[in-house]
Amino acid sequence: MAGVTRSTASGSVEEMVGESAVVGSVGGGRGAVVDDPTASSGAAEEHAAATEAVMAAMKSRRRIRPGSHIEGARRGSSFEGILSQVTEISGDLISLKAGQAIPFGGNRFATVSADLAADFVAGDHLVVVANSGALLRIPASVHQIAHDAVTSASAAFAKMGSVTDDAISTFFDAFARRLADESAFAAISAANNADVAAAQARGRSVTRLVLSPQMRADMISGLQMWRDTASTRNAVIEEIHHDGWSVQQRSAGLGVIGFVFEGRPNVFADACGVIRTGNTVVFRIGSDALGTAEAIVEHALDPALAQSGLPPGAASLVASPERSAGWALFSDDRLALAVARGSGAAVAQLGAIAQQTGTPVSLHGTGGAWIITGASCDPERLRTVVANSLDRKVCNTVNTVCVLDQHFDQFAPAVIAGLTDAAAERRANPKVHVVSGAENSVPSNWFTEMVPIARAEGNVHEPRAESIARDQLGREWEWEESPEITLVRVASVAEAVQLFNEQSPRFAASLISDDPAEQENFFASIDAPFVGDGFTRWVDGQYALDQPELGLSNWQFGRLFARGGVLSGASVFTVRMKVTQTDPAVRR
Repeated sequence: MAGVTRSTASGSVEEMVGESAVVGSVGGGRGAVVDDPTASSGAAEEHAAATEAVMAAMKSRRRIRPGSHIEGARRGSSFEGILSQVTEISGDLISLKAGQAIPFGGNRFATVSADLAADFVAGDHLVVVANSGALLRIPASVHQIAHDAVTSASAAFAKMGSVTDDAISTFFDAFARRLADESAFAAISAANNADVAAAQARGRSVTRLVLSPQMRADMISGLQMWRDTASTRNAVIEEIHHDGWSVQQRSAGLGVIGFVFEGRPNVFADACGVIRTGNTVVFRIGSDALGTAEAIVEHALDPALAQSGLPPGAASLVASPERSAGWALFSDDRLALAVARGSGAAVAQLGAIAQQTGTPVSLHGTGGAWIITGASCDPERLRTVVANSLDRKVCNTVNTVCVLDQHFDQFAPAVIAGLTDAAAERRANPKVHVVSGAENSVPSNWFTEMVPIARAEGNVHEPRAESIARDQLGREWEWEESPEITLVRVASVAEAVQLFNEQSPRFAASLISDDPAEQENFFASIDAPFVGDGFTRWVDGQYALDQPELGLSNWQFGRLFARGGVLSGASVFTVRMKVTQTDPAVRR
């Protein structure tokens, strides 16, 4: 299988054994190589000296000739003698051996599996994820597809400085018109129908894959919004006047922006927003939606680029279904920003790849919002808020509800009623995971009666209610048609906040309370970028800020430097300084 991760983290560098161990990775397809440093029976100090030589080779991207340090140890060579055999040779990584040690993280190593060794051939690239030791194989053909897409976008960015704002507006208008045109959209719709059928046959979720009339309308609306958005390219952010000279700070395009999205067709409108600020874009979409994506490129995107006169490659698709295409894209150091959206583990890995390449990242992986009841919560408001936070499963759907002990008998039934309302609207059965202590909020037969629950693979007969451990509150429910939540009983809002800060992905939270002081305390203590007092589905750039979003970021890995949790096309820029000197005599 192309691009499959196969590795075992198995120890420290001091324990590293195996023939021809790769001790440094340069560009994914090259490396420094050394034979087994423990194969000889030489003294420990000679072993240490050899290790130092290896580390020096790593730092200088050099290679020790096969067998050189072993022979040196047998001859009793000095450290200088070992170093004298380090050459300037740098070669391509053309094969791997089962059991081969691959260092990562400075003092650990992973071992190559038999499958990875068998699959790896000359031309393939190996990415070593520094924070986990995962060994990721990128087939040569997939790497080339990603490389060519970034090359095209890089060439386009070099020309964007001479592209007018009117031409960019024309691009967005033409793109929107092509999507609105029934003859052009027919081919896109047919491709999407085929993608949906194929995904369903594989038992895959299709809730975000279907290009519904509403999704199509939202895409058109988003593109028109970018068409009508005033350009900020070369805008003067600030101007400071000095005696005899002045300096302006001006916005400018950042460069090539790389996106890896889940299988959602509407991401095209989102990603292309960066063109408004003078950037170019490369995107890789989930394999489930690749056919739809290719149809959008052929029948709407490329014709819009041509009509507007924007350079070819200003928006490029990495046309590969392989997961390794995302690894290849985020390994390219020509990206100015890497944006990943999708499942938590996959997004975290993509982010690690980009970060170790030196590329800034914007990540949104694990979702799931929380609702917490306050002391002055109105039960009817709570019921409505829960129902309206469960209209569909996306990242901002409510996932966990915390109900206060003191009002549990009053508030918990309202939560269950809201869950039931949402399920009835979808003509499905609800599902609730109950933490010990909250069981009496649910009808007893919910734990025993088997009913159809709509899953990605179809209806599955299971109970409406199940128990869940208290340390599993952050688990995100990826439901299809049957709304699904976790319900937990808490002693106080403070306890709920603590549980959120410890277990959630630190994404979105709402406190249902009419007490302003309680709301202020909640806002001050909850560790989330998105905080509200009602339904959770408001967390969306286009819905909340009238700007199509490129991605939403949680605080799972820390707060964001100097920006909010919504990344939009208008926020992707750099700042340049331009000085005007009116007095030639000015000096320091």
